[in-house]
Amino acid sequence: MTADRSGHELGPLIRLAVPLAAQQVGVQLMGSVDAALLGRYSDAALAGAGVGNNLLFGISSLGLGIVMGMDTVVPQALGGGRIDDARRAVGAGVRLAVLVGLVLTLVTFATPLILDVARVDPAVIAEARPYLYLRAIGIVPFLITIALRSYLTAHHVTRPLIIAVVAGNALNFVLDVALIFGVPALHIPPLGVLGAALATSAVLALTVVVYAAGVRAVDASHQGPRPASTTADLAAIARVGAPVGGQIFAEVGIFGVATVIAAHLGALPADAHSIALNISSFTFSFAVGIASATSVRVGHATGAGDLALARRRGLVGLGLGLAAMACFAAIFALVPGAIARAFTADATVIATTVPLLYIAAAFQLFDGTQSIVAGALRGLGHTRETLYGNLVGHYAIGLPVILLLGFTAGLGIVGIWWGLSCGLAATGIYLVVRFLRATRQK
Repeated sequence: MTADRSGHELGPLIRLAVPLAAQQVGVQLMGSVDAALLGRYSDAALAGAGVGNNLLFGISSLGLGIVMGMDTVVPQALGGGRIDDARRAVGAGVRLAVLVGLVLTLVTFATPLILDVARVDPAVIAEARPYLYLRAIGIVPFLITIALRSYLTAHHVTRPLIIAVVAGNALNFVLDVALIFGVPALHIPPLGVLGAALATSAVLALTVVVYAAGVRAVDASHQGPRPASTTADLAAIARVGAPVGGQIFAEVGIFGVATVIAAHLGALPADAHSIALNISSFTFSFAVGIASATSVRVGHATGAGDLALARRRGLVGLGLGLAAMACFAAIFALVPGAIARAFTADATVIATTVPLLYIAAAFQLFDGTQSIVAGALRGLGHTRETLYGNLVGHYAIGLPVILLLGFTAGLGIVGIWWGLSCGLAATGIYLVVRFLRATRQK
């Protein structure tokens, strides 16, 4: 790969990746605002919403991945000049989002039973149950936004995403304050977790409207009405999206296992784990944005039948992602204490968190690699490889290391994080190898 060709690809990738990363950070920010305000309302409300969010994301991640099959279908269609196929795909993606979303909504309604079986604190269950019921109604709109977002980003249109996340953060903050704590002058009672759930639902509705307007604007440049989608279009999206759903579920699952183990070790390890994981999730948002942009760029090249270009774009995306994640790694390594103090004033919790942030410095590079190369493989349409990589990396390698170091070697929470890091490293290496093989010139 020559330097001039790399430079030529880097500019378009950055122009697409920056707004996508900003959108991801904005979504992360809304969750942080919810947690901060609910924490001021009551500890039970914060815990209930946290449990509810974990269950909700675990379930909705399956639908998220399935609808993300659009990340393969639409860019490849546009890259191959098949405009009508891409236009049909957006209709199919919305239909698929509704069908899958309705099923997952019913599943979510049943999840509070898990809390009873797990003997969660009754006060927490009392907050988590209504929160889950209300948030479950937003699964369909959430999946619709994923379908519309895929169509927009495949056209390199990102302004609606930024408008929606900026307006959404503003609306979320205002509604959170008003609905969680109440406004006596307006006869609005304090609703606690229900207020936070209602605010999130309103933001989802706003996002659907903004994204739909963006899609209409894109379609206005094409002649004639959008062709009707078919069952075959839905099947094509689901076929490449189902492994992505499994991949996301597997990744969410291993971090869920680590969180449960951390809680088993005690309050102090659990607090340190929560802080380090929240920070890592924030920086991971940047990798997700770059991965989405890489997926689009690789998908266009694949649709055009240019495998060499697809390979080059994937490697440029990986280089950009590693550069960004290396910056975060340096920050984690240089000022871990200052980062921990931003979340707690407890000296013992800070001391326990600092070693995890040192591990997270290496964590960043591995996490960025697996995320971005998974995006490149989505662009190629090789989504099964991302599922296999996560299963092998996290469960065949990462989980045994977690158990070995965390318990057998007696390293506790530090051992758990080394295990997570090993799992991510193995996943990243596997996916890089598969991408290079898939794009090798015959």
